[in-house]
Amino acid sequence: MEHRTLGRTGLEVSILGFGGFHLLEIPTQEATKLLNRYLDQGGNYIETAADYGDGESERKIGEVIAKRREEVILASKTSSRDKQGARVDIERSLKNLQTDYLDLIFMHGVGTEEELETILSSGGAMETVRELQAAGKVGHLAISMHGQPDVLIKALETDEFDVVMATLNYFDRFNFPKLESELIPLAQNNNIGIICMKPIADGFLWRSAKKAFRYSFSLPVSMVVTGMNSLEMLETDIELANNFTPMTNREKEKLFSEAPELGDYICRQCDKCYACPEEIDIKEIFKLEGYYDRQMRDGKPRNPEKFALRDRLRFWFGNDGLAQELYQQLKVQADSCTKCQQCLEYCPYDLPIIDKLEMSHYKLGSDDSIF
Repeated sequence: MEHRTLGRTGLEVSILGFGGFHLLEIPTQEATKLLNRYLDQGGNYIETAADYGDGESERKIGEVIAKRREEVILASKTSSRDKQGARVDIERSLKNLQTDYLDLIFMHGVGTEEELETILSSGGAMETVRELQAAGKVGHLAISMHGQPDVLIKALETDEFDVVMATLNYFDRFNFPKLESELIPLAQNNNIGIICMKPIADGFLWRSAKKAFRYSFSLPVSMVVTGMNSLEMLETDIELANNFTPMTNREKEKLFSEAPELGDYICRQCDKCYACPEEIDIKEIFKLEGYYDRQMRDGKPRNPEKFALRDRLRFWFGNDGLAQELYQQLKVQADSCTKCQQCLEYCPYDLPIIDKLEMSHYKLGSDDSIF
């Protein structure tokens, strides 16, 4: 399996990382088999979190770590923002994982600038990390979050973090365009390791898993981390990693054009919108719709299974309040559309722009909006 350098940490990591959340779904014996198989096939990165099952995931992983610690780059996460809480989390993680050091500790799911400030302030979690680094119990500091990446960008600008983990896949690149246009270049310029999570968009892209993994492997990331809860899934993902060839730009454009999950509704943020005579910023409004619910509610009827998946994932990242707040700041909102239809001639993806503007206003506008 290919290995890449994890930024300035200098760690050499396999391009396929093993995420520990879905180990909650299977017995310890089965988890042990999967983890050993992953390591036997050349994988070397295992990641979990103190919050996963209140330590259950860590304890299952610990059964393998106790025997194969030197083969593994091991990471866990804390959701505590203060010094004492982080210390309790990390010390418990070390015990659960049956090890005396972690290669990486993540500040887990940092969703607001206030949380980031608390972590970095006096009495914050950062103080615990620095003390444990000095004691040889923690190697490098990382940060993760989901969805709109402004907080991650702010965090990387402090230069306190060695590694960043973010949602990177061919669906959410259009819902959160700053992930690839700003976050990745910022990390590259500062030699910060980049870890991709959610390559199949929380399961949304499962029917296109081969293309989804290939796309994520093709990004300038050190590794793609994914959860695996069966031998069949593990073997499939290992095969995708071992047989990976980078996507060309032409192949990416073809994927963006033809992917069924993008279809004729997801805005590709392509800058080809017509200059609306009402001065509606079509691209910006559709970006905010992506923030709001990942553009998953599109007004199309679906069978119960497909509807349920979309309905479960649309607010997965909790960016809906931010989207509505930013929408209220726009000078011209979507309800200013006069339905002149001139914009329809310019979209290369044949999006139903007028209907989509109405849907966006329904989602982002006042409570009495209708669609």
